[in-house]
Amino acid sequence: MTISEKAAYLKGMMDGMALNTESNEGKMIAAIVDLLGDMTKRMTDIEETTIAISDELDEIEEDLDAIEDFIMDEDEDNDWDDEDDDAYDFSEDEDEDFEEGFDFGDEDSTIYEVECACGEIINFDEETLEKGSMTCPNCGETLEFSFEDDDEE
Repeated sequence: MTISEKAAYLKGMMDGMALNTESNEGKMIAAIVDLLGDMTKRMTDIEETTIAISDELDEIEEDLDAIEDFIMDEDEDNDWDDEDDDAYDFSEDEDEDFEEGFDFGDEDSTIYEVECACGEIINFDEETLEKGSMTCPNCGETLEFSFEDDDEE
């Protein structure tokens, strides 16, 4: 039996007993039965609201899971290897032979890139730059670097 059914049963018992609601005891019992009826209605409303909120939260959780799966799949797709680099043009200006690459906040970790005449884009570090030249791993051509400042020209 639910709470609503129990409250209705008590009201029916009170009516069936033909209690004198004019006496002090009858007034008190009638007030208690009315209070139980009001509380039952309120609790039913709260239960319905709670169920609705729970359903909405379940839908939100499913949406967030879908978003998380999408983001995680996208992150996995962006884990490029050297073979994937050939499919993308990372240079901003193809006419430049030398570009400063990524700086990861540490001066020792600056990465440079150069495009060889064969079209191969080669990444190298500060140490290779200081040597002044390197060999293209694709075609074997020697690439030379100068330290001339563009502002002096």
